[in-house]
This record gives sequence, C-alpha cells and structure tokens, in this order.
Amino acid sequence: MSRQRRHYILGLGSNLGERADLLAQAIARLGALSGVKVLAVSDAVDSDPVGYADQPNFLNLCLAMVCDKNPDELLIATLEIERRLGRERTANRNGPRTVDIDLLFYEGGPWESPTVTLPHPRWSSRGFVILPLRNLLQNPALAQHPAWASLAAEVRALPVGDHGLRPWQGPTPWSKTP
Repeated sequence: MSRQRRHYILGLGSNLGERADLLAQAIARLGALSGVKVLAVSDAVDSDPVGYADQPNFLNLCLAMVCDKNPDELLIATLEIERRLGRERTANRNGPRTVDIDLLFYEGGPWESPTVTLPHPRWSSRGFVILPLRNLLQNPALAQHPAWASLAAEVRALPVGDHGLRPWQGPTPWSKTP
C-alpha cells in the first residue's frame, strides 16, 4: 500500500562556508530522498543574523516539495542532511551553521508532536522567511494548489520591511523548478 503524498514548505539557510553551494547540496539531497519530489525553490535573500548578531550573514530561501513522509519522519531526514553537510549543533540555537533546514508548513494542516510543530511557530516574525515565501507562493506549482491559497493571502498581508534583507546577487547553483 502506498503512503499519501503531501505538500510541504521548508526554509533553508546557511551562513558558514560557501553558502550557495551548501544550499544547492541540501536541495539536491532533499530531492534524492525516497518518496520526495522538489517542486519549486524561491529566490534567495542575503540576511543579517537574527538573535545572535556576532556571526556572518545568512543566505535564505524556501522550497516546496511533495513527500510521502509524515513531519516527524521528514525531520529525521532533514537533520541527517544537515549533519552530513557539516552542521554542528551547539547550545546557541541561533549561532552560525553550514546549513539549517526548517519544516515550515504541511499540507495536512497543523501537526504537533514532541519534535515538530507545524506551522513553524516563529515563521511569521521572520522577514528572512516571509520574503522568500512570498516569492515561492507565486510559483505556478504552488499558486494553483488549494492548500496554499490562504497562506499566500496571509503572507502578502505581513509586514516584512527591508532592514537586513537583500536580494541575493550571487550565483544560484540550483534550479527554481527542479
């Protein structure tokens, strides 16, 4: 029996090493997971660090995918991708990292477990999520999907401001529509 495939939106960030290359590797590894298909990738933004300022800027983007894993199973897979790409978890949750993959939204609606809360509880207060998410939700692969219509309206209504957020002008070694 096949498992139901659900849409997810993830946020990815990097501020150590070759940020764009690390994000491209993370996108490729997500797409290589069994039962996963990456649908679209947003434009990237260069963002000032939030919470702990004494670190390099981040490169952030959002990604849409379909997946036959539940959120807890997907979290385990994303943590392994982070680890393989050199992420070292420290006591400083907001500290520098090679790659960070956050589960933001799940087509199945809210999800609450000991390890995952969806929607991500802090997404709407983070300009480095809102700006790429606005871009992602305009992609035809998502714009016509009923699961994201109310989210798109909510995201459009949120203030972003441009303080600390800049469109990424560097290389993008990933495809927006893999």
